[in-house]
Amino acid sequence: MSEDARGSIRAEADWNQIRGNLRSEFGDAAFNSWLKPLTLAGVNEGRITVTAPTRFMRDWVRTHYADRIRALWRGIYPELRSLDIDIGPCRPGGPPAKVRAEDAPAPAATSVAAPKVAPGIAVSSVDKGPLGDVSAPLDPRYTFENFVVGKPNELAYAAARRAASSDEVPFNPLFIYGGVGLGKTHLMHAIAADIRAHRPERKVIYLSAEKFMYQFVRALRFKDVMSFKHQFRTVDVLMIDDVQFISGKDSTQEEFFHTFNALVDRNRQVVISGDRSPSDLDGMEERLRSRLGWGLVADIHATDYELRLGILQSKVELAHAADVPRRVIEFLAHRISSNVRELEGALNRVIAYSTLVGRAITVEMTHEVLSDLLRANDRRVTIDDIQKRVAAHYNIRLADMHSARRARAVARPRQVAMYLAKQLTSRSLPEIGRKFGGRDHTTVMHAVRKIEQLCGEDAGISEDVELLRRTISG
Repeated sequence: MSEDARGSIRAEADWNQIRGNLRSEFGDAAFNSWLKPLTLAGVNEGRITVTAPTRFMRDWVRTHYADRIRALWRGIYPELRSLDIDIGPCRPGGPPAKVRAEDAPAPAATSVAAPKVAPGIAVSSVDKGPLGDVSAPLDPRYTFENFVVGKPNELAYAAARRAASSDEVPFNPLFIYGGVGLGKTHLMHAIAADIRAHRPERKVIYLSAEKFMYQFVRALRFKDVMSFKHQFRTVDVLMIDDVQFISGKDSTQEEFFHTFNALVDRNRQVVISGDRSPSDLDGMEERLRSRLGWGLVADIHATDYELRLGILQSKVELAHAADVPRRVIEFLAHRISSNVRELEGALNRVIAYSTLVGRAITVEMTHEVLSDLLRANDRRVTIDDIQKRVAAHYNIRLADMHSARRARAVARPRQVAMYLAKQLTSRSLPEIGRKFGGRDHTTVMHAVRKIEQLCGEDAGISEDVELLRRTISG
């Protein structure tokens, strides 16, 4: 056997070992979609060349997996100098091309660290079909039991539970929308996990709109559109996360439109999430926007103080961190008001710092550890911003926020602004009073209590306050 032939066999064995490692690390779904189609094209003088069948796949692999593939090769081949990922013919599972020298240098692959994939739960009740398992893994932390319910999210939570547990299709589609980090993906994972646990016979596909688009493009590329249609139109539950991603992508929208209609016509459940309501999805066809709003549209509002407090208490219990004082939890709930993801990250930083450095958790230590995050949150909402928004909403002069006028048309908006200043900023009652014409802190306290009372009694005031809160919080 020639030296070239022996080198080719060794390279093939090494590549198969690396492919096995990639499958173990990233899971079957990611491996089948992105890594299995790769082909080893050449090994020459410290440079390894791998090819992908399309430019789109090459760019994706360069961005998300290049560093990990390079590290695995270096473990076998220490003299590796570069890894090139190019476009070439696809021979999944077959032997690599003959190992050969390259006359011209190829561009080096982009060096981007591969993402860390959290351990997840595969949706075992998915029909894998001819295109492979397209369903994304589920995060085991995202269950209904771990979801903290409050006024801002109670409708979305109740609708998600009904969609997961009902034998019939209660509303089609269920469209959940809200800002970043408010719990949309948590509810989507919880629905899929609940169905998997209690109705394993049902076929469920859960994936992002981006992955749906990729699967469709891949089906077109390999002339396998009928398999794609069969896979997505024969499920019992189709769940699409972040549907706004397909805005402006006409071909994908067309296919999604027909898939949606086919499932609804067969009385199969469709659950969708987005960052805006269907009517506000720019770049989406009017007929698709109309259908997305057919069923139940449930929004998740920005969190209020009580909900943030409940979320933090739940996270402390799950982390078994009994040494987090109540004052620290209250401090975080007041100061981190942007979204739940940031709130949880702040708590994790404090606990990690305490564990690693050996310092007791106090408000002072929390302020020190989170100084950058607290400054960013303080910049998000100011009392001046609140006064301007409230004055514009009620059509009064900004100067009325500081004046001594007591007419209800002026006094009530001023109280609303004081209430929102207490809820959305970290300022103390005396500080808020000074911003409202030098008023006493007891005046601010009275305003806060009055608006809380009116929100429970007057639907108009409650709607105004909630609208202003969401507008100001962005």
